[in-house]
Amino acid sequence: MTRWPLPEPMRLALDEAAAAARMGEVPIGAVIVRDGAVIARAHNRTRALPDPTAHAEVLAIRDAARVLGQERLEGCELWVTLEPCAMCAGAIAHARIARVYYAAGDPKGGGVEHGARVFEQPQCLHRPEVYAGMGEAEAAALLRGFFRDRR
Repeated sequence: MTRWPLPEPMRLALDEAAAAARMGEVPIGAVIVRDGAVIARAHNRTRALPDPTAHAEVLAIRDAARVLGQERLEGCELWVTLEPCAMCAGAIAHARIARVYYAAGDPKGGGVEHGARVFEQPQCLHRPEVYAGMGEAEAAALLRGFFRDRR
């Protein structure tokens, strides 16, 4: 477990991930912060909606854009419990999110430090600062428990 308190946005993202698990969704949560205030939070809802694009990051980005009344989320931070996939990384770049904090890496489906490495591609229009590992143990435990219970 983490040896220091998690920042509040990551704690909220983990709460969202737990809510997803209770709904039978893959436990991933996301929070968007601007100027120190939470402006959006979401969890995976691909089954509930049903919508294959209803990842926590995409839903949070949509909500934040509505709150701000614009498609560009400049100056915003995204806090998410799992490394964003390539689709979500593309949405992050298009939204111009300034910083991404993610808890656990995703060697199978990640699109930031694994797989497509979207932000490293020359075609990527915007590259946010990326910070990984905060809350990794907690996020990984949620995911392991979720998939273990389904086997």
